[in-house]
Amino acid sequence: MNRRTALTGLMTAPLAGGASKASGGPSFRPSERDVRDVRDVLIRGAATVLTMDPKIGYGLLGEVHGADVLVRDRRVHAVGQGLDAPAGARLVDASGKLVMPGFIDVHNHLWQSSFRGGCSGQELDGWLDDCHVPVLDALTPEQIFWFVLLSCVDVLGSGVTTVVDWLAPMPYPMYVKYFAALDRSGLRFVVAASNDARDTRLVPRLNRELVSSCPRASLQVAGSAFMAALGQLRADYGAARDLGVMYHCHLLETGDQRRGDPVRALREAGALGPGTLAAHAVHLTVEEMALLAGHDVRVAHCPLSNMRLGSGIMRLPELHRHGVKIGLGQDGAANDSSDYFALMKTAVGLQRAVHQRADVHPRIPEVLYMATLGGAEAIGMDDRVGSLTPGKAADLIIVDPHTANFAPRRDWTSQLVLNGQPHNVSHVFVDGVEVKKDGQVMSVDAAETVARAERASRALHG
Repeated sequence: MNRRTALTGLMTAPLAGGASKASGGPSFRPSERDVRDVRDVLIRGAATVLTMDPKIGYGLLGEVHGADVLVRDRRVHAVGQGLDAPAGARLVDASGKLVMPGFIDVHNHLWQSSFRGGCSGQELDGWLDDCHVPVLDALTPEQIFWFVLLSCVDVLGSGVTTVVDWLAPMPYPMYVKYFAALDRSGLRFVVAASNDARDTRLVPRLNRELVSSCPRASLQVAGSAFMAALGQLRADYGAARDLGVMYHCHLLETGDQRRGDPVRALREAGALGPGTLAAHAVHLTVEEMALLAGHDVRVAHCPLSNMRLGSGIMRLPELHRHGVKIGLGQDGAANDSSDYFALMKTAVGLQRAVHQRADVHPRIPEVLYMATLGGAEAIGMDDRVGSLTPGKAADLIIVDPHTANFAPRRDWTSQLVLNGQPHNVSHVFVDGVEVKKDGQVMSVDAAETVARAERASRALHG
């Protein structure tokens, strides 16, 4: 596996363990939390609710003060003052706290917690060659389960409720363990999976046997955008279109990737459109920005990863002026942690530093929009998540501002981005189920997960 295939998913993975369910191969069973009854919830007396719906509250963030949020049948039922609790509903006191939609991470590689802190002096190619590739080649299904689960605990703790995870091809038993970890976590997840070069039926099989088994799971097709791989690009984009899902590729993360002429490859493959999500998009020309915007291509912005690897800084204000839909992504180990508050703050701060202006896009409300409804729009899920609009899935968080890093109150909206830290997220609900309560992740034994990940790391790295 070389640096390009590691990044873009062109390698050919062995298909060991690839027997179908009918022949006794690995199978997947959804978590009990998805099949049992879930109680209605009334979140009472929040000081501020950011609904992300201007029809409910005021401004871009749909802000409401002194309000309740009622969850019924796993969905947001109502936002308002003095709501009545249905019989048997659980009451959650949000006095003095903020309630908002959960964060949406539109580009990640959760398994990469397996080499956190590694290759810290490397740029992208060296990081891939010395950390990413050797670790991925050595991982076992059991090890990948614990590393993925470790990352899930981390992202949930930071208030993420939906994560898009980009996967290179891997043996089928690895996919089974990967899905098992994602399911156990309680996250809503989108798996961007790659077809094996020898088996174009792999992604449809994953969709049939794994994704369709979990109500919180969705699918994308992962691939590459290079002229040298134009045939594979056409096949992958065609597979995504046939399945009715998005196509997800890395695009111009570094300047030297221009040698592969990726934007031309997307154009010639007919893969420019709202069904394509392009990660990074750091080194686009003005003409390419206009081309992507004209075809409604969606973009994942990964500022912490780009900064860590010295890849460059996205021309975010220009993409915004072109009307491109953009969400925020953490991008695996190159993000170093899953602190979504740091991700938002960096997205704001980098542009201010480059432009030497404080009013440049994204301003504070705009980055909060990108983190929630904007992210949902980027991945085509804004009809289901991203705001507290009644009828949408009850994916929401409660933020406690009464801590040394957050207090005293002045402008809570700004403080969310500039002062917030993962420990301020006291509660997380995904699909109406409480997966973090009073600061503790409930869906996973965090101590056991850390211990098992440490054990797996010692086996990998010595």
